[in-house]
Amino acid sequence: MTTQPLLSMLDLVAVREGGTVAQALEIAVRTARHAESLGFTRYWLAEHHNMPGIASSATAVLVGHVAGATRSIRVGSGGIMLPNHAPLVVAEAFGTLAELYPGRIDLGLGRAPGTDGATMRALRRDRVETEADFPRDVAELQQLLAPAQPGQRIVAVPGAGTQVPIWLLGSSLFSAQLAAHMGLPYAFASHFAPRLLQAAIDLYRQLFRPSAVLLQPYVMIGVPVIAAPTDEEAEYLASSTYQRVLGIITGQRGLLRPPVENYLPGLPPAERAAIADFLAVGVVGGPQTVRAGLRALAQATRADEFMLVSDVFDPELRLRSLEIAAQANNA
Repeated sequence: MTTQPLLSMLDLVAVREGGTVAQALEIAVRTARHAESLGFTRYWLAEHHNMPGIASSATAVLVGHVAGATRSIRVGSGGIMLPNHAPLVVAEAFGTLAELYPGRIDLGLGRAPGTDGATMRALRRDRVETEADFPRDVAELQQLLAPAQPGQRIVAVPGAGTQVPIWLLGSSLFSAQLAAHMGLPYAFASHFAPRLLQAAIDLYRQLFRPSAVLLQPYVMIGVPVIAAPTDEEAEYLASSTYQRVLGIITGQRGLLRPPVENYLPGLPPAERAAIADFLAVGVVGGPQTVRAGLRALAQATRADEFMLVSDVFDPELRLRSLEIAAQANNA
């Protein structure tokens, strides 16, 4: 019998229509505390830039804020977009976090810019960095977080010796192969790019090489979840997610919008199909539907951990969604 995966949460810190960034940050803290009370393993925040509906651009700052407002849950990045940053800067930031919150900080790394081309250039200025440099940067970061060696010229202070756990994130086969080669845990971004999910995790497991930090493959997958007391209410609440996804697909990103009755049936078939493809591993429904959906996903992927994404407009109903999902997963 398949063991149900651990549960964690990814938060993009959505700015809601009619709300403010300050309110979004406060909601993130409340949500993290609730996830901790439900026994979630970790709470991650994602780096995105120049997006009006996402307030998690200063990811390391938010990781510290959330870690300081919680007691035991692991807090980390899902992820830091490494091409935007020099490894030394990342090592110092997360090394500082590790010293402040020992044993509670994760460092998830991605190789995409997390934004558009113009913003990417504004972030990097004269620094020439491409996705092809990602493996070298990951190795450098590992070295900077390891204990300093005699004669080492560049030492991350803080950072050296903290050995913050590094995760590789991806939505293609590239990071799956790199994570396997380096013996690192792997998180697949199936919450927005599910097409290569099975191929990537199969390849990761097939090529995995044990390392000093990980003896066996460890797979986390992103799962959009909207849970409510009934299937009908969950579908209604999920219309906020559907609107957000359609905005991503059409290049019209904005604030998180309130739910709309019968939203999907009113869309053209092509748009409904695009949303369905985007959310192919999503689980939307009442307790029984969510339980069945999570169990089916666990059996299909043998994932060790589900990283839930839950874009519910009403913050209180979002907390309820997480609670229903946790109960369904543990049933």
